[in-house]
Amino acid sequence: MDSRAPLLVLLASLHAVFGLNEVRWCVITDGESQKCEGMRGAFASANIPPALSCVKASSGLDCAQMISANKADAVTLSGDLIYQAGKLYNLKPVVGEVYDQEIGTSYYAVAVVHKDSTLTITSLKGARSCHTAIRRTAGWNVPIGWLTHSGRMPVVGCDFEQAAADFFDKSCVPGANKTKYNETLCGLCRGSTVESTCGTTEQEKYYDYSGAFRCLAEGTGNVAFVKHSTVAENTDGNNLEDWAKGLQSKNFRLLCMDGSLRNVAEWKRCNLARVPARAVMVRPNIDATEIFNLLNAGQKLFHDGSSTFKMFDSSSYGGKNLLFRDSTTQLTMISNPAYQAWLGDEFLNAMKGLDCDPSSLPSSLRWCTLSTAEIWKCSQMAVEFKKMNMTPSIQCVSAPSTEACMKMIQAKEADVVTLGGQDIYLAGKTYGLVPAAGENYAATDSDNGYYAVAVVKKNSQDAFTINDLKGKRSCHTGYGRTAGWRIPIGALIKRGMIRPQDCSDSNIAKAVVEFFPASCVPGAHQEGLAPELCSLCQGKGPAWCAANYSKEPYFSYSGAFRCLVNGSGEVAFVKHSTVYDNTNGNNKDDWASALKSTDYQLLCLNGALAEVDQFKFCNWGQTPAQAVMVHPDTNKFAISGLLVKAQDYLAADNSTDFSMFNSTAYGGKDLIFKDATERIVEAGDKDTYSKWLGKEYIDSLEGMQCLSGRGSSKKGEDALYYSHIDHYPELETISRPKLSQRNRL
Repeated sequence: MDSRAPLLVLLASLHAVFGLNEVRWCVITDGESQKCEGMRGAFASANIPPALSCVKASSGLDCAQMISANKADAVTLSGDLIYQAGKLYNLKPVVGEVYDQEIGTSYYAVAVVHKDSTLTITSLKGARSCHTAIRRTAGWNVPIGWLTHSGRMPVVGCDFEQAAADFFDKSCVPGANKTKYNETLCGLCRGSTVESTCGTTEQEKYYDYSGAFRCLAEGTGNVAFVKHSTVAENTDGNNLEDWAKGLQSKNFRLLCMDGSLRNVAEWKRCNLARVPARAVMVRPNIDATEIFNLLNAGQKLFHDGSSTFKMFDSSSYGGKNLLFRDSTTQLTMISNPAYQAWLGDEFLNAMKGLDCDPSSLPSSLRWCTLSTAEIWKCSQMAVEFKKMNMTPSIQCVSAPSTEACMKMIQAKEADVVTLGGQDIYLAGKTYGLVPAAGENYAATDSDNGYYAVAVVKKNSQDAFTINDLKGKRSCHTGYGRTAGWRIPIGALIKRGMIRPQDCSDSNIAKAVVEFFPASCVPGAHQEGLAPELCSLCQGKGPAWCAANYSKEPYFSYSGAFRCLVNGSGEVAFVKHSTVYDNTNGNNKDDWASALKSTDYQLLCLNGALAEVDQFKFCNWGQTPAQAVMVHPDTNKFAISGLLVKAQDYLAADNSTDFSMFNSTAYGGKDLIFKDATERIVEAGDKDTYSKWLGKEYIDSLEGMQCLSGRGSSKKGEDALYYSHIDHYPELETISRPKLSQRNRL
């Protein structure tokens, strides 16, 4: 009896259940076509159902399109094509290749430096770089994609070659000799002839994995992008070529994503990305089990030791890695058919960084502005961008409110708007907009936001904590503002210390005055709100409790801190930099000139007290930076690449007449971008409104506004308020109150 009989009976029964009569395998090259025919004949002779047939396409992506259109059924693709096939055609990975016991279905892309190098992953700009070849996975796609996605390397017009040429000092990128940036990208290459220099043959001594490492080892470059096994394969006597003799693995290090360096043997913990193995991709309606059973039966019968057809050997067909990689040891069924899961987060992010189609770039960007002053600044920005030949060009459109901008972008009548926290929430949740880039307010602030803190005087006799806040006098930056109202009041409500009857503005205000019997909350002097919210304020006459710098001395960050300094209040809710902005000689006003930061402390949510420089560990929440919001169909590179590149010439500290981060010339403040912005950064991983804002901020926002229940019932009032926002440029743009909250300012 044939030993294969039980397996064949099982496969026949499965075939009867699932009903696939034929699997049309998509191939690209003549070699693949020949091997596919060999596999078809071998499977047929062994009676493995369903039947195989071979169809030819021009590329892997063409195969994906044919599978989507039901003109083919399966194809084996590598990581970058898995991403495209999943994203564009909704294909799913069902069977993956396994290469060895140590790393299973993947290998790792790493960045290697000399042991004594001072480079880190965050200081690669200006380095001399060695790459396996252009558009190769470990040597180009992963590092260039990661640098782009993380915002470290700006890309204008999808031109990654130009971006790399501008980012690195010089490079060897074999294959880049056919680009217009070959002088820089091929500047380190060493071919045996002029014609072979920077080519993708062995005549270029810095080509491929060993070549890129040789480029580093010989001191030509100071970082090499290779795979995890490259160093071991070329050191410690494993490579007998003259250039590798004497090289020891201990003299090299890996650059880790957290900024550290590790030994080259620690590639599992220190790498740029796990590069996924190739996988068989099919349509969503094809059963993964049947495809795996077909291939599993084949690999059991036609493994490398087979005397006839060999699934994992391409030598008989004059090629390498045909249909499956020759290094494959077995095929395994993929339990999670989502292409994102197979690729992994790091590799997926690198692919997102490269996800830019030049044909999809708009010829111009319509920037939505909210005031006459913003239009003036936007128009001048458009002129400056044009002078520098920056593309796409800028066009300025006007809207009466931020929500009107959101609607225009959703309808594709505008492209871009800069928004603060509450507006980011509304833009994302209601209108589906996404962040393309955002503001960074400090060179060392990787999170691009600031912290809301509670400040008290340092007093050993009468010290108190958050647990003793009830009954204290409080100072706030303004009604409805983020650090001074929404975050602290939201936190106290969430903790059950303040208990409003419902989420109406009047009942929240009533509950606040039951907790803080006296306060200064500029902007709260209005109908329906408890007057005690303004009882500590110092403005005179109609200016009393106004949300205005010139009229109410206790308004905004410095004002709330002044309220504490003067003894009017016992706690001030401000941002983390407020104490330093007004002490140690940083504020020359009479009330602040002699103040010392060491005389103040922070109240922590856990009941502790901390020094004012410990705000990262003792704060009430982190506020998000402003974000540049776009339609999800918009190519974000058109926005982020343009802005990140432009700021190199038009930032606040340059010598030109125009500054992206300065609004004084237009009679306003924080126009288009906050004046405090130091850099524009790409959104990177924070590519949705919820990721950009963070859970704590969203919780405080929804807790205060009951947005999940009330929706946007006052859109009309908000629009009317926003249409007059240019009359009050001093108001914080990160969180704007409703019109009803400002009627008496």
